[in-house]
Amino acid sequence: MNRPFLLCLATFAYGASLFAADEDYVPGPDAMVKEGVPQGKVTQHTWKSGIFPGTERDYWIYVPAQYDGSKPACLMVFFDGGGFVSEKGAFRAPTVFDNLIHAGDMPVTVGVFVNPGVIPPAKEGQEPRKNRSFEYDTLSDQNARFLLEELLPEVGKSVKLSANPDCRGVCGNSSGGIAAFTVAWERPDSFRKVVSHIGSFTNIRGGHVYPALIRKTEPKPLRVFLQEGENDLDNLHGNWPLANRQMEAALKFAKYDHQLVMGTGKHSGRHGGAIFPDTVRWIWRDWKNVEP
Repeated sequence: MNRPFLLCLATFAYGASLFAADEDYVPGPDAMVKEGVPQGKVTQHTWKSGIFPGTERDYWIYVPAQYDGSKPACLMVFFDGGGFVSEKGAFRAPTVFDNLIHAGDMPVTVGVFVNPGVIPPAKEGQEPRKNRSFEYDTLSDQNARFLLEELLPEVGKSVKLSANPDCRGVCGNSSGGIAAFTVAWERPDSFRKVVSHIGSFTNIRGGHVYPALIRKTEPKPLRVFLQEGENDLDNLHGNWPLANRQMEAALKFAKYDHQLVMGTGKHSGRHGGAIFPDTVRWIWRDWKNVEP
């Protein structure tokens, strides 16, 4: 699927016009429960991390109805997972997975939806301390290690996960978007598919250096999907639309398998959610040629 076709699909699918305001982007039919489509099961859990000491977090596991344990399933990890797993959110990822797996547009895929950590308050009545920016915006392998050494082995106790990096992806919004890229950048031996919505490739904690790193580093075997809005943020950390265009230019220069879909949205998940089914189709487009 070439870029102009995907851009056209992303812009006009589900009734969003070329000049749509942010609120005009809405979930489409593939994000709705359909009669006759088997529904997967979502379970909620909590985790106390040692790699991010003192933090606690919620996470959810989606297991598709088609998973029977006879062979490993593909994997997609979502940062800020509570927003992606919500039945009434912009993405409704479990329902999208139900519909696309049933249609043969993606493989049998387990979803792991993980929230950023919080440090519980020391005294009653105090607010927990949020660890999101440190976990997501920092350029290091710590978040990848959290997944590979802590969370995914725990998930693997109840469901077989593919060890093939071509069968494993990471997805996120904003700081979760750059976090998804960082995980795959640091560990392409474990994750090779990246979906970033309104990604914060700006100088929050040094993420603005990625375009230069991409240009000067031997290409890694990643497939990268970027979504951005013309009316996204412009602040002391940087300009989000410009940063994502710089990422696209660097990925193109280094000959990565990539797409950037620009819309007219703001710093929200609305546009990314509206095109999410087509994004998933693109990121998994050759799944039948890959052995889990």
